Amino acid sequence: MEIVKLVDMKNIVSTQQIKAARMLLSWDQVELARHASVGVATLRRIEANQGEAVGGLGTVAKIVSALEGAGIEFLGAPNNMPGVRLRPIDSVKEDQN
Repeated sequence: MEIVKLVDMKNIVSTQQIKAARMLLSWDQVELARHASVGVATLRRIEANQGEAVGGLGTVAKIVSALEGAGIEFLGAPNNMPGVRLRPIDSVKEDQN
């Protein structure tokens, strides 16, 4: 019997994208951990690796969600033209309402 792992493709980002997103927001690891409700040591462990961000169940999703909530848009995929950009402030405010 084959076990199929269900993955939310939206939450597949690279550690480099997470770091770049933090820099765009001028957040350090402590601030991102607080916004994402994850431990600082957990975030440091995730960011210490290269390539696809891998963490516990839901951890990467919380990080991605916190960054997107602050206006970050993830582009590409970890292995195909990865990037980040800051959405215009007006669209961030609309998403929060």
